[in-house]
Amino acid sequence: MSNHSNGREFRRLFPVALDKDGGKGNRLRRQPAASMPSPSMAASCPRPHKLTPVALHHQSVAMAAAFAAFRRFGDLLTRRLTASTNLGLSLRPMSASAQEEASEASPEEAPGHSYESLRVTAAQKHVLHVQLNRPEKRNAMNKAFWREMVVCFNKIAEDSDCRVVVISGAGKMFTSGIDLMDMASELLQPTGDDTARISWHLHSLITRYQETFSVIEKCPKPVIAAIHGGCIGGGVDLITACDIRYSTRDSFFQVKEVDIGLAADVGTLQRLPKVIGNQSLVNELAYTARKMMADEALESGLVSRLFPDKETMLDAAFTLAAEISSKSPVAVQSTKINLIYSRDHSVTESLNYMKSWNMSMLQTEDVMKSVQAAIEKKALKTVTFSKL
Repeated sequence: MSNHSNGREFRRLFPVALDKDGGKGNRLRRQPAASMPSPSMAASCPRPHKLTPVALHHQSVAMAAAFAAFRRFGDLLTRRLTASTNLGLSLRPMSASAQEEASEASPEEAPGHSYESLRVTAAQKHVLHVQLNRPEKRNAMNKAFWREMVVCFNKIAEDSDCRVVVISGAGKMFTSGIDLMDMASELLQPTGDDTARISWHLHSLITRYQETFSVIEKCPKPVIAAIHGGCIGGGVDLITACDIRYSTRDSFFQVKEVDIGLAADVGTLQRLPKVIGNQSLVNELAYTARKMMADEALESGLVSRLFPDKETMLDAAFTLAAEISSKSPVAVQSTKINLIYSRDHSVTESLNYMKSWNMSMLQTEDVMKSVQAAIEKKALKTVTFSKL
């Protein structure tokens, strides 16, 4: 709509204004639209000291006409704005189906991360989302998975743009654990001419499998596990190597290895006791392979929060990731490294390590930037920290 036609439309909608005539009756005449009072102005203007009933009646009629004109103009403006323009833009509210399609639209894969068993996307600034991506197989861990997790997290560790990682599972559950059909040949028919050589080969194989989850712990970026449905066998090994664990209320956890004739050998028996701090409970879970339901997982400390569904959980996980990513990467990554060191060493050893660490890390500009933001009462997300 042109400016000229806008003017005509405005004058058509605002035809009258009140013009008093010395108390001998009020005449209505056309005035420029700019002279019309707004509702707020009308409310704040002082009332005339002397108004006859006739004058008061005419004033009420005129004000009612003005308010009605405002409403008509507002409706017209809304219709014009919400119509499609020649730029192809639309301000109409999205339909429910359109909103659902938009929410399901997946972001593109992060550059340099193309895998068979995983999907890595840039969820938001400084945050990567790593999905176990074999939903048709309940995210069972095949040969590609054990190899690709190492490649993926080694890249993430060196990615100066990434500050936090969220791990989740595509489909109906987090993971069903090891893919026995795919892994059977390596586990049940190892190569070697005699016991010594077979053992040597298995030692090398298990070392590689252990690295699949140790690489998560070694990665200096905090890793948040977002668990829904089943987290079985190798899934427990995976999440105990993560820094923070959220889950849905329908989740359950199983140290499943004894049911397939072996002892868990890639991290659960070593990390789970330190995660939940209850050796009796760990022994019970590991000896029986029973399910630990979500409420018990929360109570024991395996997870820190429960959510009603996967969508709500992921929203919370990414909100947490955004909060962590707003902090100094020097501070956050130093904290993770020292927390893990302290877990495995005495207090004295850990304090000595901390001294050696911070004698260099305290010289970062991030300290001054963070302190200045606190003094000025600014959120850290407004501060630009250098890449690390």
